[in-house]
Amino acid sequence: MELTIIQIILIIIVAFIAGIEGILDEFHFHQPIIACTLIGLVSGQLVPCLILGGTLQLIALGWANIGAAVAPDAALASVASAIILVLGGQGEAGVSSAIAIAVPLAVAGLLLTIIVRTMATGIVHIMDAAAKEGNFRKIEMWHIIAICMQGLRIAIPAALIVAIGAGPVRNALEAMPTWLTGGLAVGGGMVVAVGYAMVINMMATKEVWPFFAIGFVLATIPSITLVGLGGIGVALALIYLALTKQGGSGGGNGNTGDPLGNIIDNY
Repeated sequence: MELTIIQIILIIIVAFIAGIEGILDEFHFHQPIIACTLIGLVSGQLVPCLILGGTLQLIALGWANIGAAVAPDAALASVASAIILVLGGQGEAGVSSAIAIAVPLAVAGLLLTIIVRTMATGIVHIMDAAAKEGNFRKIEMWHIIAICMQGLRIAIPAALIVAIGAGPVRNALEAMPTWLTGGLAVGGGMVVAVGYAMVINMMATKEVWPFFAIGFVLATIPSITLVGLGGIGVALALIYLALTKQGGSGGGNGNTGDPLGNIIDNY
């Protein structure tokens, strides 16, 4: 698929914003479901990119910075795989190939973000010196420069991928051997499992486990849509909150046994 100049500019702008949001986390434009959808919207391939974004969102669900370990870059994986999907011109049929290369792209983005964060460390020292001088204008300027660096780490690779053109991208996708795409798909599936395990490990308490069981059982019923599952989840949450309040009003302390929940309640 050939892109117009306006579409290319819009794609680069979306990539730049996604890179910034990967650090700010204010509007979450870097999340796959949003970044891929925006790329599909500006390129005219909304449905395939929406499917890609939804699938990648499940893969990236457990990606998080843990201590000094930086998580794979969801922003580059989302933007680059969506652009490759659009340039490949395969529509929904190319979603699986785009997903297969999303994980290596995330690893490549991890290297880029480490480099940019290392450069940002020097900028922080410059801002510290400006703070000692009381030069707030200089602090603000370097703050904007540092944020723009994070946007460029996604915008520049996106521009390079667009510059390659649809032909080489399509040939590269078709030239990928089955063992490679299959292996990457298996690796992506393992990342999904680890991500869900991390999320469940952070959320699971003795009060929440019954809801996990109910959710898995209801998910096996094909006649229930995602909207229906969401409605059931909201209803169960409201029932749980109502029962918790009733239990706390009967003279008990209202604690649920979840230390984090107790801290939040006391706060």
